[in-house]
Amino acid sequence: MTAEIISVGTELLLGNILNTNAQYLSRELADLGITVQRESTIGDNHGRLADFVNEAKSRCDLLVFTGGLGPTADDLTKETVAACFGDELAFDEAEWDKITSYFARTGRETTPNNRKQAMVPTKGHKIINNHGTAPGAWFEQDGRCAVLMPGVPHEMKAMWTESVRPLLMERQNCTLHSVTLRVLGGESDIEYKVRDLLENPNPTAAIYCKTGECEIRITARARSDEDGEKMCRAYAKKFYDMLGDAVYDEDVAGLEETVVHTLQEKGLTIATAESCTGGLIAQRLTSVSGSSEVFGYGFVTYWEQAKAKLVGVDPAVIEKYNVVSAPVAAQMALGAAKASGADIAVSVTGVAGPTGGDEVRPVGTVYLGAARDGVAYVKKLFVSRPDRALVRARAAQAALELALRLAQGKVPAGTQALTAAQQSDDEALAALDEAFVR
Repeated sequence: MTAEIISVGTELLLGNILNTNAQYLSRELADLGITVQRESTIGDNHGRLADFVNEAKSRCDLLVFTGGLGPTADDLTKETVAACFGDELAFDEAEWDKITSYFARTGRETTPNNRKQAMVPTKGHKIINNHGTAPGAWFEQDGRCAVLMPGVPHEMKAMWTESVRPLLMERQNCTLHSVTLRVLGGESDIEYKVRDLLENPNPTAAIYCKTGECEIRITARARSDEDGEKMCRAYAKKFYDMLGDAVYDEDVAGLEETVVHTLQEKGLTIATAESCTGGLIAQRLTSVSGSSEVFGYGFVTYWEQAKAKLVGVDPAVIEKYNVVSAPVAAQMALGAAKASGADIAVSVTGVAGPTGGDEVRPVGTVYLGAARDGVAYVKKLFVSRPDRALVRARAAQAALELALRLAQGKVPAGTQALTAAQQSDDEALAALDEAFVR
């Protein structure tokens, strides 16, 4: 089955609203094994919308609409699509009662233009909206289908999950099983390694770029969920064989979830000492349910004085090597572990920009530390694009990766070590600094 996603609304074309619906639906349709051929945004204009619908229904099986189901005069989606699919709309008393009851509960008066939302297809059928006033609609003609959903994201997602997805599953006449691999690294590098595996017809595999990592979603079409799971597992093994431990988990929301779960499994605790990330690492950890079992301390040490007072960084080390340096990152991690009593501590110090930096430490330079059992492992990160939010996000991601490797009992790749006994040793500090600035 092929599909097109059509987002309706002049406000989308003007850039007043970020279109998150199209991204969501693209992934959901792909998960159902439905090929999305196009994504389009159309303004609230009957003529242009009608022309587009007639063109689109001639080239694909399914049109998925969001937006334009409201009560105002410029909400034209339902009327326009009905005409294009040879359908008519009729007033639905049950929907009208639902709308008037909703307004009464919220202390508002129902205006006559709201009757428009109670109009439903006569040949097709309505789709119940349990989270808003505008019902969705399903139209069908000559084997072509159109589904209309509200533009409000939480209403659209609920309608999709509760009604539309099950309807499409029935039409697929098969079971779909998916597994999502979370992979550390850049998209181009990962895609190059696994490019041959992305061409398979069943199971299919698609790669999605995230900050500092990628998702690889494997989807199998099968006669039963059990068969689909076996197919996905066999195909996932091919990715594991190629990518090794860069694949850090499956079907999780993000790296922080894996870090917390690994710490729980190992009976370990973690602390953070953050400068340029300003608490972002702690925020990501505490977004995971159950993180209180493993996370107790987060030090935000933005000032140099805070680094000295809270996590014991030697002011003389800052003076000699710069606050953005490997020796300072090492002392921050070791100091956070000592101050908190945590088994593992991670640290970040860097130049997030867009101002600041120099020839030695340009904007985007970040040093990260991770300490366990009296040893700090330090890594340097450079983000070439001087985007403050990106630098902070990449730094937090890299720090969580260091934490995961230490929790797994591994020495993080690309790091230099400094022991607690060496953190006051001028020769050892100089060697650590030299390892990254040369």
